[in-house]
Amino acid sequence: MEEKLLEEIPSLDLADFRSGDPERKARFVQQLGAAYQNIGFVALKNHGLSDEQTAALYNDVKAFFALPDDAKQRYENPELAGQRGYISKGKEHAKGRNTGDLKEFFHVGQEVDDENDPIKSEYPDNIWPEEISSFRESTLTTYKTLEAAGKDVLRAIALYLNLPENYFDDKVRNGNSILRPIHYFPIENPDEVPADAVRAAEHGDINLITLLMGASADGLQVLRRDGHWIPITALPDQIVVNVGDMLQRLTNGVLKSTIHRVVNPPREKMNSSRFSVPFFMHPRSEMSLAALESCITPDNPKQQEDITAGEFLNERLIELGLKKKK
Repeated sequence: MEEKLLEEIPSLDLADFRSGDPERKARFVQQLGAAYQNIGFVALKNHGLSDEQTAALYNDVKAFFALPDDAKQRYENPELAGQRGYISKGKEHAKGRNTGDLKEFFHVGQEVDDENDPIKSEYPDNIWPEEISSFRESTLTTYKTLEAAGKDVLRAIALYLNLPENYFDDKVRNGNSILRPIHYFPIENPDEVPADAVRAAEHGDINLITLLMGASADGLQVLRRDGHWIPITALPDQIVVNVGDMLQRLTNGVLKSTIHRVVNPPREKMNSSRFSVPFFMHPRSEMSLAALESCITPDNPKQQEDITAGEFLNERLIELGLKKKK
C-alpha cells in the first residue's frame, strides 16, 4: 500500500479500463485500488457524460430550484423518508449533528423496467416537477450514464480485490441508487443562520461508491489521514468518484470511505448559489455487507458484524434525520 500523504486526489481515465488493451486496463485497476486504499477518492474523465447532457441537466436543475419554495414543496413527501422528490432546506444533517445543512435537494431513483424483478415493489415511484417538462429526461439520462460508469469502476475494484470482474454486476442490477441534484442556496444574511451551519457537514457516504458532478466549484474538502483537510479539485470534464461506507465495510476497511465536507464560501460570497449532482451507487437491499474473507487477516481482523445493504441504509437514514425511528 502506498503510504505517502497526497496533496490532491489522483486523476484517472476510465477510457483506459474500457479500452480493451490489457495493459492499460491493468494499470487503471492498480491506480484505482492504490488511490482507494490511500485517500478513497479519484477524479475521473471519459465517464460517458457529454457536454450537451451536462448542460441540459444543469439547466433543468437550476430551473427547478429557482421555483418558489411553496411550488417546490408540492414535490416533497415526508412519508418517503427523502427517497424520492424534493427535500427542503435544512432537513438533512450529518450523522452525529443536529444542525441542518445549508442545502436543498431532489432525489431521482431507480426505474425498474423488468416486471419480473421483485425489487420493483421496494422502490417508490419517482416524482416529476410539472413545471420543467424536460426534467425527467435529463435526470434519467444522467442517472443511466453515471450508473454505467459506476458499474465499470466496481468491475475494476473487483479485479483489484482479486474477485471475478463481474462480482458486483448482479448485486447492483436494479440497485437502490439515487441521483441527487443539490442546491447550496444563497444566504443573504449569514448572521441569520446557526453559527455552526455549513453547506454539508463532514460525513462519509452511505453507499458503495459515489460519482459526483460539479466538484470543480470551490468548497469540497477531504480529510487526509493525518487530520489535514485538502481541497478536492476536478477539471470541468471530470467527475469525482469516492468509496462509500458500504464498500469500506465489505472490504473490512481495506478501501477507505474518507470523511469529506462542503465548507461555506467567504462571507461576502455566501449570497451565491452552488450546484452539484452526486450519484449514490447502491446495491440491491439483500446484498450482504459481511467482510470479504480475503480482506480479513491476522493484521486486519474482522471489524464489524454482518449486515445487509438494506438494513445498513435504514440505520443511516434514521441517523441523518430523514427517517423516524419506529
